[in-house]
Amino acid sequence: MGCDTFVALSEATRDGVAVFAKNSDRPPRECQRIVQIPRQQHEPGALLRCQYLTLPQVEETAAMVGSQPWWLWGFEHGVNEHGVAIGNETVFAREALGPSGLLGMDLVRLGLERARTADEALEVMTALLERYGQGGSGHVHMEWPYHNAFLIADSVQAWILETSARHWVAKRVREVGHISNGLSLGADWERGAADVTAFAVAQGWWPPTAGPVDFTAAYADCAGVPANLCAARQRRGAALLAARRGALTPGALRAVLRDHHDDGAIRRPRAFDDEHFFTLCMHGDPLDNTTASMVASLRPDGRPAAIWVSLGSPCLGAFLPMYLAGQVPSILAAGGAEPDPASPWWRTRTLLERVQDDLPHWTPLLRERFDALEVQLEREAAAIEAEVAATPAQAFRRLTAFMEQAVERWLGVLDGVLADVPPR
Repeated sequence: MGCDTFVALSEATRDGVAVFAKNSDRPPRECQRIVQIPRQQHEPGALLRCQYLTLPQVEETAAMVGSQPWWLWGFEHGVNEHGVAIGNETVFAREALGPSGLLGMDLVRLGLERARTADEALEVMTALLERYGQGGSGHVHMEWPYHNAFLIADSVQAWILETSARHWVAKRVREVGHISNGLSLGADWERGAADVTAFAVAQGWWPPTAGPVDFTAAYADCAGVPANLCAARQRRGAALLAARRGALTPGALRAVLRDHHDDGAIRRPRAFDDEHFFTLCMHGDPLDNTTASMVASLRPDGRPAAIWVSLGSPCLGAFLPMYLAGQVPSILAAGGAEPDPASPWWRTRTLLERVQDDLPHWTPLLRERFDALEVQLEREAAAIEAEVAATPAQAFRRLTAFMEQAVERWLGVLDGVLADVPPR
């Protein structure tokens, strides 16, 4: 039900490099995996099986790194070799969805596989959306098709795309952007489905003489959705971006993804109907929890840039630097439906279960350990990125070794923490 996605374009960042960030909020015990897919060539006439539909394949698909719920074909968020980043959100709209169609996660992966720019990804995704529609459950244990919003970015531009079934509108991001779990685009959208206004008029959702449709006013349907689900998160996200506009960094976006309103990384108990119960770093068990996160620098010059990934709750862990120019450690892709001590994701879930009843006590202690690792990794990442930019022939070997060492050190810290935190 949750998710928050952010982008800060180059003019809003300290270093002049665009930064993309997302929290994936999913069922609390649904394992996510970090998956690397190479560039691939496909035979003419080849077919592609998504989650519920089979589509014609394209001639070539791009390399990418993404975060994937264990049972899905698609991605919650990811970055491709061309520096395009995409993330999706559940949104609530009036049109009914059926048991078969494209999932939002399908569209994220399809956009990453088939686009070299954010603008091209928008075209790819909306063409597929109009042709095949949305549908099918996005949850393994319940039948719940849902509509989606997307944030699509590259090094120079970004788009917010919001949908209802096969209808859609899109607006270009100016400097910073944030989407959450409610439709947000009004009548100021810049691109849209050809019949997006006419359909709303025909349904009686929009006056025939009122001009281009206000997408949110006409299409949104929040019946049965908690009133406090996303409004406070939208305000909080916008405020955090505005406060550091012009000085935003990957580290600043990592802090945003760990946010719980006034207490920052510390989640304090709140009543379910409290305006701030749902936070950017989601702790809504049994409804939703943040189960994976990503912060990516989108460089315009092709130099290696870290895709920082986190498994589990980001407030209780560390972001690790990953690179498409190397081999992402395969252990990050381990994990399935059932608890597995060999899976890094399931180890992060074990930690959350041990500390979640007293987060104000445990979070500062855990952050001290994980922050020390993250600061060290950030310093080392900057050095190795400069090194491989100067000696590109060494990039694959050096980046692969660095990623392996980073994961090994993180698991060492995580296992040390688990040894110190008693089971409940």
